[in-house]
Amino acid sequence: MRDKEKHKVFIVDDHPLLCRGLTHLINQESELEVCGTAGEIPTALHAIEDCDPDIVTVDITLGGLSGLRLVEELAACRSDLPTLVLSVHDESLYAERALRAGAKGYIMKTEPSENIIGAVKKVLGGEICVSETLGTELINKLMSKQSVSLASPIDQLSNRELEVFELLGRGMKTREIAEKLSLSVKTIETYVDHIKKKMNFRDSRHLFMHAIQWVMREPSE
Repeated sequence: MRDKEKHKVFIVDDHPLLCRGLTHLINQESELEVCGTAGEIPTALHAIEDCDPDIVTVDITLGGLSGLRLVEELAACRSDLPTLVLSVHDESLYAERALRAGAKGYIMKTEPSENIIGAVKKVLGGEICVSETLGTELINKLMSKQSVSLASPIDQLSNRELEVFELLGRGMKTREIAEKLSLSVKTIETYVDHIKKKMNFRDSRHLFMHAIQWVMREPSE
């Protein structure tokens, strides 16, 4: 197959080694080629505009920020461009969030290489790609008219609240989080108040303790 007939894949991942490995894996396919990579959201947005890919793979954690933010932005400005979230984080927390944000699929990095390539091709073909387990869960929820799974209190947090919760767990102060997310301190304080109420934390100390514990349980990307 000639190069011009290949589907262009753009990879967004802030780990160079993983990025190189995924690039090699994709470029081995006769109908796929990597047209660019980025490790940060602003860089990715500019590069995607320049190279006009057919699909974007997005990591969940990008330079300490949530990859869901990029999925949302691409869904808003490039609704014709499918995104596939590729992450080490368990789908039980992030997969449904990713789909609601606009992603067309979610697959774990621990999956065999043929499954990852299969997911890319499936999304390129216009299909939604999720695991069989998640697919069954979503169908059951649809049949029972449940909009959101609340298996744990953290599921009640919005994507932005979850992002703040994680940064608090990484030891960042309110002002530092505001600077990192390009938001006002007052906005971050509002998010913190929402987190307290939704997760029934007694006070800020209780919140910080649980945020640290949650981050420590999460796999490192």
